[in-house]
Amino acid sequence: MASLSDPNYVHNQYANASNLNARLALHACFSTNPYGWFLWVFDRLLELPSQARILELGCGSGGVWKANLERIPSKWEITLTDLSEGMVAEAKQALQSVGRNIRFGLADVQAIPYPDDSFDAVIANHMLFHAPDVSRALSEIHRVLAPGGRLFAATNGDAHLCELAALIKQFAPGADVGVKAQSSSFSLENGGEQLARHFSLVRLERYEDGLTVTEVEPLVAYVLSTGAKEAIQSRLAEFAALAQAQINSKGAFYISKDTGLFIAAK
Repeated sequence: MASLSDPNYVHNQYANASNLNARLALHACFSTNPYGWFLWVFDRLLELPSQARILELGCGSGGVWKANLERIPSKWEITLTDLSEGMVAEAKQALQSVGRNIRFGLADVQAIPYPDDSFDAVIANHMLFHAPDVSRALSEIHRVLAPGGRLFAATNGDAHLCELAALIKQFAPGADVGVKAQSSSFSLENGGEQLARHFSLVRLERYEDGLTVTEVEPLVAYVLSTGAKEAIQSRLAEFAALAQAQINSKGAFYISKDTGLFIAAK
């Protein structure tokens, strides 16, 4: 199984937003919590002062900000970064003309290209498990945070999408199931202990949600966006039939989510 922190895996997954968009589409269509993830995360950011310097690492296509454009305080100074040039380009295209103080750049979480004490908040939304050395990444985040600054670090737990992982393993026992966080170097189970080595105060807030999937095509597209693609793409019709049987058996395929946000203060 490819590691979530393997540089080749990360590069292939996030060269552009296509894989990410396929995964977001499944959540957008079939999530059981009507209050979306990006709205929920942004609610926690509103703890920050009206004048705050904010850095997002691994910003992707800028989903947090696109979903909350009207809620962004006018005096926030926002810097959106990603390791992928393609992701930064997509975020810039979506957000550079929205009338907010947003800058864009490339950044490696293990060598953040900003001076000490530069930011009042750092956001790492489902990205720290991609860092080859999480401790080094957390040290860098601590360095660029100003005294009293906060890290908002989202990740998944062991139960995340476990039913989907089981379905893939049933179909292809040797598949690279990259939909779970069990192999993660930064998860809900181990993230708090790691953060406590670098930050004085750490708390975890969980986001209650699940997926009730009633259409097979978005589910197949999701799996094709993961490391399991190679195991199913030559037998797509068979896998789709298996997934459809899951839906037909109960009217929907229920998939657990196990997601949350660590908030840590310097």
